[in-house]
Amino acid sequence: MKQPVIVDTNILFSALLSNRSKFAETLLATENAFFVCEMVLVELFKHKEKIIKISGLSEDEIIQLYPIYLKKVHLYKEELISIENRHQAYQLCHDIDKHDSAHIALTLELKGLLWTGDKVLKEGLIKKGFTHFFDY
Repeated sequence: MKQPVIVDTNILFSALLSNRSKFAETLLATENAFFVCEMVLVELFKHKEKIIKISGLSEDEIIQLYPIYLKKVHLYKEELISIENRHQAYQLCHDIDKHDSAHIALTLELKGLLWTGDKVLKEGLIKKGFTHFFDY
C-alpha cells in the first residue's frame, strides 16, 4: 500500500489555477491517498478572488472544479493530531514558516509524505533532517 500523501495549500491552489497543470493531473490521475488539513478549505476560500483572477476562469468554473479536487482528498481534523506530532512539527518549521506546521504534523501523524511546492519550506526541512516528501 502506498504511503498517504499530505497535500499543502499551494498544491491545491496551483491545481485550481490550471486544470492542465502537473499538480491537477497528479491529483486526478493517480491512486494515492491524498489528505489535507481542514484549514486548507479556509485558505482556498480566502483566496478565491485571486484564484479566479490568475486562472482566467469564471467563478462558476472554479466552483465546478473545487468539488472535483475535494473528492480526491480526505479532510483530516487538526484536533485529531497528537500533541507530540504538533509539537515536533512546530519545532521543524517555526523558523521557516509556522503556518505550515499543520501540514507537517499531519504528515508525521499519518507517517506519510508531504507534497509541497514551497522550495524554502522543503529546503529548510531537509536541513533539519525531515525528508518525507512526495515527488510526483
